[in-house]
Amino acid sequence: MTPTAIDYQIMWNRLIAVVEEQATTLIRTAFSTSVREAGDLSAGLFDRQGRMMAQAVTGTPGHVNAMAESVTHFVREIGPQNIFEGDVFITNDPWMGTGHLHDITVVSPSFRDGRHIGFFACTAHVVDIGGRGFGPDGNEVFEEGLLIPIMKFAERGEVARDLIRLVRANVREPDQVVGDMYSLAACNEAGDRRLQAMMGEFGIADLDGLADFIIDASRKATREAIAGVPDGSFSHQMQVDGYDAPVQMVVRLDVNGDTLRADFTGTSGMSRFGVNCPEVYTRAYACYGLKCAIAPEVPNNTGSLEPFEITAPEGCILAARRPAPVSVRHVLGHLVPDVVLGALHQALPATVPAEGASALWNIQISARPSDPDSGLPNREVLMFNSGGTGARPALDGLSATAFPSGVSTMSVEATEHVGPITVWRKDLREGSGGAGTWRGGLGQVIEIEPRAGYDFYFNAMFDRVDNPARGRDGGGTGAPGRVELADGTALRSKGRQLVRNGQRLRLSLPGGGGYGTPADRAADRVAEDLRAGFITPEQAEQDYGYKG
Repeated sequence: MTPTAIDYQIMWNRLIAVVEEQATTLIRTAFSTSVREAGDLSAGLFDRQGRMMAQAVTGTPGHVNAMAESVTHFVREIGPQNIFEGDVFITNDPWMGTGHLHDITVVSPSFRDGRHIGFFACTAHVVDIGGRGFGPDGNEVFEEGLLIPIMKFAERGEVARDLIRLVRANVREPDQVVGDMYSLAACNEAGDRRLQAMMGEFGIADLDGLADFIIDASRKATREAIAGVPDGSFSHQMQVDGYDAPVQMVVRLDVNGDTLRADFTGTSGMSRFGVNCPEVYTRAYACYGLKCAIAPEVPNNTGSLEPFEITAPEGCILAARRPAPVSVRHVLGHLVPDVVLGALHQALPATVPAEGASALWNIQISARPSDPDSGLPNREVLMFNSGGTGARPALDGLSATAFPSGVSTMSVEATEHVGPITVWRKDLREGSGGAGTWRGGLGQVIEIEPRAGYDFYFNAMFDRVDNPARGRDGGGTGAPGRVELADGTALRSKGRQLVRNGQRLRLSLPGGGGYGTPADRAADRVAEDLRAGFITPEQAEQDYGYKG
C-alpha cells in the first residue's frame, strides 16, 4: 500500500523521536563534558543521497547545519560501491565537517533487508585533538591537531585498530577522545534500531518516498515564508574584535520573491591566527539566523535550508582557505547571526533582537603540576560560558544564555570533578545589559583558581571586549567583556596565558544590547531591575531618569 500524505506526516513526527533518542544516547555515553554536560553535538537522519531528513532538537545549529552538508562529502569520498552493512565512517576535516578539528563527525549507513536505505550522522566536540590545544594561536591547521580525513572507523563491523592507536598517540586525553568516538558510533546504532522498528510498524521498505515528502514540503513552506519578506537589497556591517586587528563583517541580503541571497563580500580577509571560519560554518549560522526570523516553524532539514543562498568570497575570514588555522572558528561564526539579522531588521522592523554577546566564552584550561617532579597528572578542562543576549522588540534579553549556539553551561560540580580547579564565583554581572525600553541580557562574572599543587594555562578565545553588543532602535550597548586576574591585572582576550597557584582568573562576560529608547522603559520595570540587582542606582538614574 502506498502511504498517504497523512501517513508520511505521522512518520515525519516519529522521526523526530528517533533522532532525539540518537542524541540522548550520545549524551549518556559520552566521555567529554562538552557533550554530556553542555550538549555540544548534533544528530540526524539522512537519505541515501545524503539529504538531511530530520535533526535532533538537542544540538547546536553550527553542528547540525554544517553536518547537513558534510554527509554528501562522505557519500562522494567513500563511494556507493564501498558502503557495506556494519560500516562506520569518520572525519574531523574542518572543510568537510563542521569547521574545526575538535568536532568529530561520524556517519553510519543504514540497511534494511540487505539494502542501503540511508545514513545516521552525528557530531561531537571532543576535549582535545592534539596540536596546540583548543585555542587561537596556531598559524596553520597543521599546528591545531590531528586531522582525520574521511575514512572508515569500522568496516563490516570491524573497528580500524590502527586508527585508534594513531588517535591515542596524538591527543592529551586519549581515553576521553577514543571513548567519544565509540559513543558517536553507538548513538548512530541506537537511532538505527528505532528507525527499523518504525519502518516495520508502518510497513515501508525504504525512505525514498518519505524523504521526498519531507524535503519538498519543507522547501515549499520556507519559500512561502521568504515571499513574505519585502523585496529589496539590505546591507549591514559590524566590527568585532578579531585577534590582533578588528574584523569587519559585511553582508548584503537580496530578497526577490521567494528567493533570498546573503553575500558577505566586503568582509575582512583571513587572519594569520585561528579565528578564521570555513565557509560551511558561516553558511550554517547565517541560515540559522535567517530561518529563526523568517521561517521558525518549519522543521530543519535539507529542504528548509536550500532556499537560503549564502556565499562569502573565498579567502575572506568567513570563507577561509586551506590550510588556514580555524581552531576557534566559533568566535566569528557565532557572530554571523548578529550581522545577518542587522540587515534583515531593515526589511522586517520590530522582528529581530538587538546584538548580543553571541560568541561563547569558551575556556580551555591546561592544568599542570607546579612541581614537575610531584607525580601529579596533567589535566585538560573545557568550560562553556555565555554572556547576555540582545533585548527583543517586546521582551528583555536573556541573561547568561547561549544564543545562537544553544549549548548549556557545564555545571561547576562537573567541571571541578574533571580537573584540579576551583570555581570561586559564578554570578550575574550587575549592570551589564544595555539600556532600552527593553533591557539587554546580563553577562556573568566567573573566578577560577588552580588547586594546591597546580598552575594552569588557559586559552582565551573571547570577543565583545573592544566592540560590545550594539543596541537597536535607540537601545544602549551592552557592557564590554573583561579578562583579568582578581587583583585587577589585565590579561589578553585571545591566546594562551598562565595563571599561577594562588592567583585567580576573573572573566567578566559581556551583556546584550538594549532595544528601544531607555526613557520609554516602564518605571516599574526599572524598579524591579534595581531590586533584583540587575542595574545599579546610578544606572537607573542616568540611563532611565529613575530616582526611586
